[in-house]
Amino acid sequence: DMLDPERLIQCPLVKHHLIRARRFPYHLVKCKESNPEIAKKLATCPFNARHLVPHSNLSDHIMKCSDKAFVEQDVVSRSCEPPEEQLNNGSTWQAPPCAEDWETELLEGSESTFVW
Repeated sequence: DMLDPERLIQCPLVKHHLIRARRFPYHLVKCKESNPEIAKKLATCPFNARHLVPHSNLSDHIMKCSDKAFVEQDVVSRSCEPPEEQLNNGSTWQAPPCAEDWETELLEGSESTFVW
């Protein structure tokens, strides 16, 4: 099962490393640091950072990458939305109302002295 976090995945850097899927991203970081010469020879897939392939095979991998479909599907679904819905899908954060009025405070408090 591809979604099983306990399944074993072979490390693309050191072939005898078998890592549980849930630990795989952490292993990649450590293994790249431990094996910089091997890491230089590998390129990262633009669709899935867990895919490391030789530089010479990157274009072929990009054409065949199974994760490419997810990205393309997301792009197509977003392009079908009306522009106002695309804007609404962004951040919904709004600034809270502000009761401060610095100009009025400046005019009212011009006689007060500042004490440190």
